[in-house]
Amino acid sequence: MELKKDLFFDGDSKWEDLGNGVSRQFVGYNTQLMMVAVKFEKEAIGPLHQHFHSQITYVAKGKFEASVDGNTKILKEGDGFFPQPNIVHGVKCLEAGVLIDVFSPVREDF
Repeated sequence: MELKKDLFFDGDSKWEDLGNGVSRQFVGYNTQLMMVAVKFEKEAIGPLHQHFHSQITYVAKGKFEASVDGNTKILKEGDGFFPQPNIVHGVKCLEAGVLIDVFSPVREDF
């Protein structure tokens, strides 16, 4: 994975279609940190999963049902969640929106 080391970024980066109403845009990353915008259509699912990375997710737009370690909460713009490493988490989009995911270290599997 090539490092994105620009000092500034804009919203013109290409969106990658992941299918099923979900797409993502790489904002910036190096080997230690990664930020990704993830766009969801209404009722799209971010399936339950887990990984060793630290993650913080911020709701930039829309409304989501988030599940973290078996706990579920409805989140709106300005809210977020912080699944610890190796904890099962996922989302269902209730109103079309965008999540901002931050990972450490970089998600090389992306």
